[in-house]
Amino acid sequence: MTRWRNIAAAASLLLAAGGAAAQPARATAAIPAAVPASALPAADAFFTTPALGETRALIVLKDGKPIYERYAPGYGPGTRLISWSMAKSITSTLIGFLVADGRLELDTPAPVPEWRKDARAKITLRQLLHMASGVKHVEVGPAPEKSDTNRALFADTSADIYKAAVAEPAAVPPGTRFEYNTLTTHILARIVADAIAPGAKPEARKRAVRAFINDRLAKPAGMASLLCEFDPAGNLYGGSLCHATARDWAAFGQLYLDGGVVAGVQVVRPDWVRFVRTPSPTNAGYGGQFWLNVKPFDGTDQDLFWRAGPADAYAAIGHLGQYVIMVPSRRLVVVRLGKTQDDGLQPVRDGLARLVNGFPAVSK
Repeated sequence: MTRWRNIAAAASLLLAAGGAAAQPARATAAIPAAVPASALPAADAFFTTPALGETRALIVLKDGKPIYERYAPGYGPGTRLISWSMAKSITSTLIGFLVADGRLELDTPAPVPEWRKDARAKITLRQLLHMASGVKHVEVGPAPEKSDTNRALFADTSADIYKAAVAEPAAVPPGTRFEYNTLTTHILARIVADAIAPGAKPEARKRAVRAFINDRLAKPAGMASLLCEFDPAGNLYGGSLCHATARDWAAFGQLYLDGGVVAGVQVVRPDWVRFVRTPSPTNAGYGGQFWLNVKPFDGTDQDLFWRAGPADAYAAIGHLGQYVIMVPSRRLVVVRLGKTQDDGLQPVRDGLARLVNGFPAVSK
């Protein structure tokens, strides 16, 4: 990614006189424990205000250029950081490639063989992307060890996450209820695999998906560090487990901010960019595996900061406070990666709102 290659270009970071330039990718022990105050106090607050939790990396891109980059002690530009549910937006992007190729269609029944003989046969790919399949999936319950997601990632159904995901019955008609859950995206990830490597054995499936991610997304978008995990059955953990440096997560955000174009090349089709940021019928605060800065169906403040705006912001969001936020009206990408318990994320959301709204809207 050319904007990061020349370390001298880090002087464009809005640091005050005497500020430190971003370090090249090397041993994380070289990253200093303290960084001078910068011209973006709303960004510095993520490292100096205890209420904002543990921030490990923060990057701000304005007009495609890095104006702020900072890391917590022990982390640096070469550190891969976990996506958690930001991986859902990666999987959505892979689906978008296959729709563009004509190998998948949004409004035909999702190609899930296990569903062909019952009511689930009517579930469309669009409804899966909108988290409105109607299938009985429990993301979080009173007993965390019994939630479908935790069982599939860490416990008794983890040998084959796809098998666990498609085994659940229909609870309501498709397209009638928003139900955020990770198993839906694991199904989408397997749909990707079956489209590019039909009938493949686990190792072959894994190789094919890795190559597809690399060739269609990682290389063109400048995300060389992107590494996604697979279960023992060769299924991509498409809802949970991808890893990349903060700079590469910023590159992902810039890809979408620029309408799917990187260095003059259309990597993601513009109609897919529009699709993922269009409110879904059952939840205006959710698009195609991306969160929107619009009042959600339940009126809560659990995702972005719709009360503060701007209304065109949208994001890939993950457990424990992972954010890649795109704001077209500000020509802005903000990446915040860290570890803050989900029930303590409101100060983080408020801090992100202050940071984003500190930039004026650009004239069209």
